[in-house]
Amino acid sequence: MRFSQLPELRSASQPNGACIADAESDLSNSGFHSRIRVCARHFAEHGIGAGDVVALMLPNQVEFAVAMFAAWHLGAAVMPINPGLTANEATHQLVDSKAKLIVNSTGESVVQGVLSLAVDGLETGALHEGVPVDDPAALALLIYTSGTTGLPKGVMLDHANIEAMAEMGRQSLKVTEADHCLLVLPLFHVNGIVVSILTPLSAGGRVTIRKRFDIKSFFDDIERLRPTFFSAVPTIYTMLNALPAALKPDTSSLRYGICGAAPASAELLKSFEARFRFPLIEGYGLSEGTCATTINPFDGVRKQGTVGLPFSGQEIAIGDANGAHLPQGAIGEVLVRGPNVMRGYLGRPEETAKALVNGWLRTGDTGCIDEDGYLSIVGRLKEMIIRGGENIYPKEIEDALVAHPAVLEAAVIGAADTTWGEIVVAYVALRPGATVEPAALDAHCAERLTRFKRPASIRFIDSLPKNAVGKIDKPKLKALSAMRS
Repeated sequence: MRFSQLPELRSASQPNGACIADAESDLSNSGFHSRIRVCARHFAEHGIGAGDVVALMLPNQVEFAVAMFAAWHLGAAVMPINPGLTANEATHQLVDSKAKLIVNSTGESVVQGVLSLAVDGLETGALHEGVPVDDPAALALLIYTSGTTGLPKGVMLDHANIEAMAEMGRQSLKVTEADHCLLVLPLFHVNGIVVSILTPLSAGGRVTIRKRFDIKSFFDDIERLRPTFFSAVPTIYTMLNALPAALKPDTSSLRYGICGAAPASAELLKSFEARFRFPLIEGYGLSEGTCATTINPFDGVRKQGTVGLPFSGQEIAIGDANGAHLPQGAIGEVLVRGPNVMRGYLGRPEETAKALVNGWLRTGDTGCIDEDGYLSIVGRLKEMIIRGGENIYPKEIEDALVAHPAVLEAAVIGAADTTWGEIVVAYVALRPGATVEPAALDAHCAERLTRFKRPASIRFIDSLPKNAVGKIDKPKLKALSAMRS
């Protein structure tokens, strides 16, 4: 089933059936389909067609899903952008992707040469009369993810990728037309799109969207809306578990909660499940694998401390430095193979060749597989920091810091934090004779970085430690940070 055709099929089979809602809208299948066709007409009138890229710089709202399906209706790809990014941060994605159109809240131009449309102007008008484009090889999503060096790169996911991933999700999580997903994760992440929208809608279920996770209203929504599942990150579960013990919400509608994007402790999973009386299903994945690769079975053995078994249709292996497969129990790089694996990085053949080797995706994460096939993640080859489920890459922050005229060198590491999992700590060496206050550096970063990327702590140091070949010795900085904790 092409997702470009899904709204029409739902509308034809159950026109009045519940489909998708947020705090402002509640659309039936036919209402959703009509809104998509109206939006597609606006896109077509502005020259959008097969092979084009439409950028969506929107908060969580029904209109995001409408615009996404409208682009697919025309054969265009969708590139989600965090609406909290600065113009400087968003510009690279828009230029690199050659986006033809950006949909945002205001319609104001973000970068010269890219047409901007306000989302409110796409809701009314005539319907697009053309049939949906049916091409499994067409680019569907362009998800930008940073590496440890260089600028963010575009992960190319075609329709065959997202359709395979949604089918795997339906099978492994037993998602049916009776399911109702409460979406609290951001839609500029592949998790929010694939797990919380495409999987339930393709199963005949429904979705309710929230702008963001709100600890004050979350359980009120659970009791009132009666969702059957949701997806969240360990930080959210940690925050919920820290609520007063007297709080005992009615969670009887929930079949499970999905936990991913960052490691969760076995203690958190056990404590949360005992308190709130529904299982947490921990999984593992990455954008290059269309979100998910392994999951602990909710109706089978769930091994806490592992990230579960491969989704049906995927394979995992552990490789050495050359990609050769290692025996069971050995620790090495996690390798993934399946129809969900990306087609490559946009315009980066060399990086694509390094990531996709002999049909396997090299994840950059280290792990091991036990005798029952369960995967455990034991570390990261990359220097990526995960703060509350948000991936943060040190070089981007280091580049922002050294752009300040007083800064000679900067190194960024992750430090353990009980609430966020990890926080950003920056070590800075100043130019001889230069002075600058931490508050001034923070303001400097605020002009260049969205809030969650900015250092929680800026520490001045006479000179950054180096290893034998002259590179900054981050293990020494991590040890120094641990001593100060």
